[in-house]
Amino acid sequence: MAELICFHCQKPNPILGHVGRKDECYSCKTDLHSCKNCGFYDPKSYNECKEPSADVVKEKDRANFCDYYKPREGGAFKDNKDQLKAAAEALFKKG
Repeated sequence: MAELICFHCQKPNPILGHVGRKDECYSCKTDLHSCKNCGFYDPKSYNECKEPSADVVKEKDRANFCDYYKPREGGAFKDNKDQLKAAAEALFKKG
């Protein structure tokens, strides 16, 4: 049995084969079939997805109908956007 780490709460969710569109995290009830829990999710890629044939999905943290969805291996994607922004601001701070 595989596990999917929820991008929102970082808790493991057992996966029995297929992650359905309506499947939710056992801990926080966040949608599991979402871009941020997908192995193709990459904020640095065009449309934030490594799969070039995938349709555009606006809400990356909500359930979607993407046929290319595959559960992320090795844990959830950690979005450290705020941390990177603070580091950039500190670097270019006038003082």
